Amino acid sequence: MSRYRVAMDIGGTFTDAVAYDETSGQYSAGKASTTPGELSVGVRRAMHSVVEDLSTVSFAVHGTTQGLNAFLQRRGENVLLIASAGAGDVYQIARGNRTEMYEVQYRKPRPLLSRSDTVEVSGRLDPRGREIEPLSVEDVVAAARRYRDREYTSIAVALLFSYECPDHELQVLEVLRSELGPDVPISLSHRLAREWREYERTSTTVLDAYTAPIVRTYLEELSEGLQADGMSVPLHIMQSSGGIITARSARDHTVQTLLSGPVGGAMGGVSLARLTGQVNLICIDMGGTSFDVSLIVDGEADVSTEASLEGFPLLMPVVNIHTIGAGGGSVAYREAGGLRVGPRSARASPGPACYGRGGTEPTVTDANVALGRVDPATFAGGEFTLDVDAAHRSLAALGGELGLGSAEMAQGIVDVVNAKMAQAIRTLTVEKGIEPRDFALVAFGGAGPMHGVFLAEELGIDQMIVPRFPGAFSAWGMLETQLRRDSARGFPFPHATADLAALQRVFDEMGAEVRSQIEAEGVGSDSVVLHHSIDARYIGQEYTLTIPVGMLSVVGVSGWREQIKAVFDAAHHSRFGHSNAEAPIEFTIARTTGFGDLGRAAPSRLDVRPPAGPVARRPVRFGGEALDTPLIPRDRLAPSTQMDGPVVISEATATTVIPPGWHLEVDDYGILSAFRRNPGKQGGASS
Repeated sequence: MSRYRVAMDIGGTFTDAVAYDETSGQYSAGKASTTPGELSVGVRRAMHSVVEDLSTVSFAVHGTTQGLNAFLQRRGENVLLIASAGAGDVYQIARGNRTEMYEVQYRKPRPLLSRSDTVEVSGRLDPRGREIEPLSVEDVVAAARRYRDREYTSIAVALLFSYECPDHELQVLEVLRSELGPDVPISLSHRLAREWREYERTSTTVLDAYTAPIVRTYLEELSEGLQADGMSVPLHIMQSSGGIITARSARDHTVQTLLSGPVGGAMGGVSLARLTGQVNLICIDMGGTSFDVSLIVDGEADVSTEASLEGFPLLMPVVNIHTIGAGGGSVAYREAGGLRVGPRSARASPGPACYGRGGTEPTVTDANVALGRVDPATFAGGEFTLDVDAAHRSLAALGGELGLGSAEMAQGIVDVVNAKMAQAIRTLTVEKGIEPRDFALVAFGGAGPMHGVFLAEELGIDQMIVPRFPGAFSAWGMLETQLRRDSARGFPFPHATADLAALQRVFDEMGAEVRSQIEAEGVGSDSVVLHHSIDARYIGQEYTLTIPVGMLSVVGVSGWREQIKAVFDAAHHSRFGHSNAEAPIEFTIARTTGFGDLGRAAPSRLDVRPPAGPVARRPVRFGGEALDTPLIPRDRLAPSTQMDGPVVISEATATTVIPPGWHLEVDDYGILSAFRRNPGKQGGASS
C-alpha cells in the first residue's frame, strides 16, 4: 500500500509539504498556515494537503524550527551547568581573540545562563585523557541537590578534556540519574562535540540543554499525532549538516536540528545541480519572515565544521547559511526620516494588509500586490483572495509620511528589500573572495522567484533558475538527502612525524561507530558510505582547514604525507589567496562522516499539454512604468517554451517575475531559467 515519500517544512507564514508518488513518478505540493502556538497542527494539516491517507506514506522527513525558535525568543530551559573545578568561568569569559573586539558598538551576547548557574566538581584529566584526580562523587551529589532546590529544568555537563576520555562525564551522568531519576534532561559535551576548545564545546552543550526538552516534546507530539493519523513509518528529521536522522535519534541530538529548516533548500540545490549540470549555485530562500542564502560549490553544499548562532559558537557540521529578516511579511516603516524594511514581520497573523486579517502596516507582499506582480485570485493556491485596496491603503498611509504615492511607495519598499538581500548574498560570496558572477542564482520560497531576477541584476549574475514547486523547494530538498552521522577525535600531531598507523586506527574506530549508528536507523551495511577528513593548519596558526583524505592503506605512508600537504596548500591558497609549500603543517582533529542511502525520488520529466485559450494580461510596473504583461499559469508552460520578458508566471506556491531585458526558457523537467539578454551588462532590469 505504501507509495508516497513526503517532506514538510515550517515557515514563518506557511508550512509546506511535498509528496512524491512512487507509483506514478509525479510530485505534488501543498501548504497550510503555520500555527505558531502549536506547530505540529500546521505540519499535520500540510501533510494531509498532499496525502489523504497517511497509511500510504513510505517515507517522511521534516525540517523543524522548534529549537531555533526557542533560542531566538529566549524561551528555553533553566539550565544548570556542571564544569570542572577551576573552569567554571569558561562559559562566561568566552573568547577574547575576536574581530568584534575592535567594534566600538560591540555588545557581548548575554549568556544563556549566569555564573551562579554553574557548579564546579573536583576531578581532573590531563590533555591526553589520563586521570590526574578522581571525580568527586560528593560534588556531583551536591550539584543534584542544587538542581532540585533551584527548580532547574535541564543540565549541561562539560568537563575538561572529556573529548579525550568521557569517563568522568559518564560518571556524572550515572550519579545524576541515581539522584534525580531517569527523566531529567542531561546533555553531555562528549556526545555532542567530541572536540577541543573548551568554550566552544561548553557553548554547544549549553545550547543543547537550553533547547532539548522543548524539541523532544515537540517531536514526541508530532510523531504521536502522525501515528494517530495512520502513518506507520518512522518520522525523519533534517539535521543542520544536510543529512537526516530518525526523530527517535534526534531527541538525543537536538542541537543538530537547530538549523534543519533552512538546510533543506541547500540540499535541494545539490539535487538541482545534479539535474541541470550547473554545479555552482547561489540558493536564495525568501519566505514570509526571513531570507536565507547558501552556496553549492562544485555540486556540493558549503559545509563547515562549526557555526555561530547570534554570537554563540556551535561545534558541529553545519551547512553555511546566512539569514536576515527579509521576507514577504517584512514590515516597512519610517525611521529617522528614511524608509526601513524589516526585520520585524507581520507573520501569519495578522499578516500583510492585503491578507484581510486585520493587518494595517505595509509589507513587501503589499508592495508587490500594488505593483501588479501578484495575482490576487491565485495567491497561495487560491487559499484566500488578496485585498488589493487594503494593500494600497497601507502603502498610501506610509507614503503620506514620506511624501510618496502608493505606487512610488511600493517601488521604494521593493528596492530597499532587494538591496538588503543583495548585501546578504555578498556576505557569503564577495566577503569570502567568491565572485557571484561565476554562479547561477536559484530562487525559491514563496517570495524568492518574485525578486530573483532583480537580485541577479544587482550582483551581475546572468542566469536565474526557479525549480518546480519553488514555495516548497526546501521540503523537496529534504526528500533528496541521506541519513548522516558524524564523529570527531582529537589528533594533535605534526604532519611530518604523526603516527599514521594510529591515525588509521582512529579512522577505523570512528568508522565503526558511525556505521553502527546508521545501521541502527534501518539502513543495510551495503548502503553505508564513509568519508574521512582531517583538520590541519600551518604550525603557528590558530584556525584550521578540513582536508578530505584517502585510506592510508591504499595510498601508502610516504605518498599520503606528500599528498595531504599538497591538498592542504591548494585549499589554503583557494580560501585565503596564498600558501607556503615550505611551511610545515600540523593536524588537530580527525573526522569521519557516514552516509546511509535511503533511496531518492527519480526525477520526472514534465508532461504538460497546455490547455487552449487566451492568456490573461495586466499592467505591471517595472522601473516606474506600467507595462502590459502576460500573466501565465505555470502549468501552461510546456518543455522547450521560450519567451521574452516582461511576463509573470503564477502557481500555487509562488509567483515568478521576469522583467524586460530577460529571456525565459523551460527545460524537460519543468525548471524555469531566466537569462539576461545582454550578458555581462548590469542594470538591464529595473525593479
